[in-house]
Amino acid sequence: MKKIETDKAPAAIGPYSQAIVSGGFVFVSGQIPMDPATGEIVASDIFLQTEQVMKNLRAVLEAAGSDLTRVVKATCYLASMDDFDAFNVIYSQYMASRPARACIAAKTLPKHVLCEVEVIAEV
Repeated sequence: MKKIETDKAPAAIGPYSQAIVSGGFVFVSGQIPMDPATGEIVASDIFLQTEQVMKNLRAVLEAAGSDLTRVVKATCYLASMDDFDAFNVIYSQYMASRPARACIAAKTLPKHVLCEVEVIAEV
């Protein structure tokens, strides 16, 4: 196993790694809409938060030697399913390859954000 760390995505806010490479895959921990430069959550708008989440995912994947086109599975967490359609507008711009996916409503996400996404991708 190889631990992945990059300063182009937010540092882990708990006892976990940004990602782990194992068996030809990279397992990326859930990314939230935190600006890696400031450590602040971006906006309170689902569009802007989703955009930052996807940028963070892209940065971690690139640090692992992968990219968004190689994602095979995504798990998406929304604070409200009322944001499902808006979330998908931005998500689909980044995930043109349409990986397998689950989208789940969570009562509360870290730092009370509106969305979080974790992925598994080929390396």
